Formats: sequence, structure tokens, C-alpha cells
Amino acid sequence: MKNKLILISCILLLGWSCMSCCNGDAVLADGKETTNVVLQDYGAAPTVLNIEDFTMENSNFRVAIWTGSLLQVTVMSIPVGGEIGLELHNDTDQFIRIEDGQGKVLMGDAEDLLTFTQTVEKDFAIFVPAGKWHNLINIGDKPLKLYSIYAPVEHPFGTVHETYEDDMGHHE
Repeated sequence: MKNKLILISCILLLGWSCMSCCNGDAVLADGKETTNVVLQDYGAAPTVLNIEDFTMENSNFRVAIWTGSLLQVTVMSIPVGGEIGLELHNDTDQFIRIEDGQGKVLMGDAEDLLTFTQTVEKDFAIFVPAGKWHNLINIGDKPLKLYSIYAPVEHPFGTVHETYEDDMGHHE
């Protein structure tokens, strides 16, 4: 019993210290810390940041915050009634985590055959296999805040789409 209590105390202390150390700061490859959330692509350099703070501070449709050679992280803010838009990544797996808001996920083998539907909210993770048509629609009453991980990279380094329309202009 005493060992379990010590273990639980250590886990709680570790969790508290991890939460309190980040506070939205990013630690860059040169060891410098940023004191505020700076929404930019930190490139392929070693970077540590509080992903929740970066996600919640973002008001753009999409911002790439880290682009490596095999993986990319973007933060997104989908307005009320908005959507990511029906898309297909033939050679890219995608992970999406909801930080705030409510959405509806649609996936399927064809753009007119979206047989998988699921309501999602804060703390839900969405896994989109390469070759699946998919969309995420904001069905809540506030912006849907999320981050997305692509492997391999999906968007050019430094991508910033302020709106859905900006994103669509880059796909045409």
C-alpha cells in the first residue's frame, strides 16, 4: 500500500511539473525560450512547446508550426458552422486532436460514400488512414480548436491560411 501511495505521489508530482514548466513557451534548437505563443513554422529544428496553448491561441484556419522531412504539425481553428473541407491524402496518414469545441467526423472510401460518422469533442483523437476521404465539420457554438499531425508532410513549410477560402485557393 505504501509503495502504491509513493508511486501515485510521484506520478502526480511529475504531471504537475510537466504542466507548470511549459506555460505556452517554446524551447528552440538554440536553447532559447519564447515567452509567448508565436505562431510560426519552427522548421525541422528540435522544438518543445505547449501544444494546447499554441492550439488555443490560434485564430487562423491553419498554421504549420513544425515541418520536418517526414512529419508536420499544424494548428487549426474552424469557425462555427465551418469545416476542414472534404479531402483525400493518398499517401499521408493524419492524426487530429480536438482541444476545444464539438465536431462531426465523416470518412469513407469515396467522396460520395462517407459511411463512417462520429461526433467528437474536447480531448478526442481522430485517426485518418491514407487513402480515406474525410471531413470535419464544426457543429458547436464556438470555434473548433485542433491540431493535426501529417506523416509525411502535407503542406509547404511556413503555411498560414487565415481562412478556409485561403486554403482552397492554395489547392486549386
